[in-house]
Amino acid sequence: SMFTGIVQCLGRIHRATDTPFGKRIVVDPGHRSMRPEPGASICISGVCLTLAPGADDPEGMFGFDVIGETLNCTTLGELEAGCPVNLEPSLTPATPMGGHFVQGHVDAVATVGQVTPLPDCRIRIRLMDSLRHQVVPKGSVAVDGVSLTVAAVGQDSFEVALIPTTRDLTTLGSVQTGSRVNLETDLVSKTIVHWLEQRFERAEPLTLDHLRRAGFVD
Repeated sequence: SMFTGIVQCLGRIHRATDTPFGKRIVVDPGHRSMRPEPGASICISGVCLTLAPGADDPEGMFGFDVIGETLNCTTLGELEAGCPVNLEPSLTPATPMGGHFVQGHVDAVATVGQVTPLPDCRIRIRLMDSLRHQVVPKGSVAVDGVSLTVAAVGQDSFEVALIPTTRDLTTLGSVQTGSRVNLETDLVSKTIVHWLEQRFERAEPLTLDHLRRAGFVD
């Protein structure tokens, strides 16, 4: 399944309960325009999950069985009843491609380092070394499932700018310093970095300078 990073609606956790294999999460989508079939893939704040209706789920709500691996590698294990979540159904041939290709496979849970308030609303996100070379200026990144353009890249962080629509219609409007977010780097960037690392078999990590000399970034 693929997504675009264009959030369709802002839902809320109705119930999150422990199970022998992880958690059972039931989401209230907030309105009933989304009518996915059982087994459909839905992106929940950046995480691709399979819709698995349960007998106890209230009508119109979405139920998901989340395994321990997903809970450990994303922020889904932190969600409680009432928490807002970004929702997007999977991409179809008729879906407008307004964002970028998002897989819903979270690369890491990152921490918000700073939020700059209005009028120039920016979020600075701390970046771990393993992903530092996959985030490039003007490139794409998915933060909690929201497709964003990288506004600036520092030594150990990057920044994104939020337009009013993104602040109002997604969970990013309420993040604060110290908030944890699901981060997925751009598929193309990951492929290029992986290919170059394998191609040159470098003992040291690939740097942005290496990418510039190879002609992949300006």
